[in-house]
Amino acid sequence: MCGVVGILEFSGVPPDREVLQRAIGALHHRGPDGNGVFIDGACGLAHARLSIIDLAGSAQPMVIDDGALAITFNGEIYNYIELRAELEALGSTFSSNGDTEVILQAYRVWGDDCVSHFNGMWAFAIWDRRRQRLFASRDRIGKRPMFWSRYGGSFRFASEAKALFASGVPATIDLRGLQEVTTYWCALAPRTVWQGVQELPPGHNVVVDLAGQSVTVVRYWSLDYTVHDTGESEQARADALFSVLLDATRLRLRADVPVGAYLSG
Repeated sequence: MCGVVGILEFSGVPPDREVLQRAIGALHHRGPDGNGVFIDGACGLAHARLSIIDLAGSAQPMVIDDGALAITFNGEIYNYIELRAELEALGSTFSSNGDTEVILQAYRVWGDDCVSHFNGMWAFAIWDRRRQRLFASRDRIGKRPMFWSRYGGSFRFASEAKALFASGVPATIDLRGLQEVTTYWCALAPRTVWQGVQELPPGHNVVVDLAGQSVTVVRYWSLDYTVHDTGESEQARADALFSVLLDATRLRLRADVPVGAYLSG
């Protein structure tokens, strides 16, 4: 499952390591196999790991290019093997065997558009030292959570709001968000039940520019409801759907540890 935390200080001073450790400690249940903290200039990233792929070689936060790019990542990129081959053909070299470095190399090659190449579920944030920006993303359907807050002259994000509270963000109820919970069973993103805490909606990125001290949320994907009449028979459509389901199952069984399947999946 894993947990991610990050702080970007708009003042330019390094984030407090103890604060990052306290915040990621609140997510230990999400990642009992290890944790790490990375600080570079005004940015700090933290990670609690549940090991699934590349058990020995994909500890996080992960850095490449001598620390110019760093990531904390929760989720799984199912097509990482195919993407790795594509990126190697474009000149990328890898030092690990998992999907985490594939995200970093994809960002290095394709920039923010890297997410359009991913088949998977994710909530990740990449610190780009050269551009002095934080790029964070949530998967198309929102299987992996991400919450953020602009608090105390900083941008803070985490897999769960409790980690934001552990970092110092006040846990104050938002009455409208609470009303939405009692009406719809959940607050409607980006609103949450907490004042000053937003949920990054599914299919969205958030870009935090240090120099401009700006936070920009951008939709990168939306579901296409257009009905396409291909003229195929009902059986042909059923066969195509079954083929897609088989391929989706095959990709999701990639792991270096035993995996299980749930009806919800």
